[in-house]
Amino acid sequence: MSLLPPEHDAPLPPARPGEGGTRVLTGVPYAQVPGFRPMELDLVLPPGDGAPVVVFLHGGGFRVGSRRSPGPAYDGKHPFELVARQGIAVASVDYRLSGEARWPAQLHDVKAAVRWLRARAGEIGVDGTRIAAWGESAGGHLAAMLGLTAGNPAFEGTVGVAGTAGPVRAVAAWYTPSDLAAVDDPADPESREALLLGAAPATVPQLAAEASPLTHVSPGAPPFLLLHGRADRMVPHELSERLYERLRAAGADAELHLFDGADHLWLGSDAAPEALDRTIAFLRGAL
Repeated sequence: MSLLPPEHDAPLPPARPGEGGTRVLTGVPYAQVPGFRPMELDLVLPPGDGAPVVVFLHGGGFRVGSRRSPGPAYDGKHPFELVARQGIAVASVDYRLSGEARWPAQLHDVKAAVRWLRARAGEIGVDGTRIAAWGESAGGHLAAMLGLTAGNPAFEGTVGVAGTAGPVRAVAAWYTPSDLAAVDDPADPESREALLLGAAPATVPQLAAEASPLTHVSPGAPPFLLLHGRADRMVPHELSERLYERLRAAGADAELHLFDGADHLWLGSDAAPEALDRTIAFLRGAL
């Protein structure tokens, strides 16, 4: 039994000024996992109070990456501050990587981040009833799962603030692996997906399906924006197409845009600015 209060109950750290009147809070604990480091997020807040929030989830194949970067296409360009200057707060979230914990710990973490944001919304100065999810690659997978599994207790977890995360208003997912069994070699025990699941997808087909956004599409899905490069060599653009088609077949509001010549992380193209502009416009409309 701990004699100290959980770190996610600690007072907010001081904010520093960002560009365009934004405010930035870094290293804010949102959940304390027993026997593990505190899980943290960074907040980029618009001027004034009452803004909606988008939860950003980084990529990295579930193996690497952090809340500090949305990918190499934006190094030094502060896209989170660009989003905040459009009136939407950004909560960029760290989650446990596959070398630290297996599925579904990652989804438990991001749901804990949403619960924390709702619980502390008044103190932060945001609107906890208007939350969306945005992610790239592995983070796009988690954003999609966050949008598609509201109310499913198997994916809620118990870390951090108690209760249920509740639904998010919208999901923006970039180059998303929507089917964890759709890998080059589903029997490879060292693939990104195998390290996440704890076994090669071919050997645990039910688990791979349960961990895939395609499985959880329903008529109650929130609006989705799916962006992908046609030249993506890590996550085939067909996976976004399949998710789009299933969302539309279920009657959900979904939009898909494919960028010619764009590889994973928008490399090899000038798609990054347009992808960000489309995402901001989508989030403003949904929130």
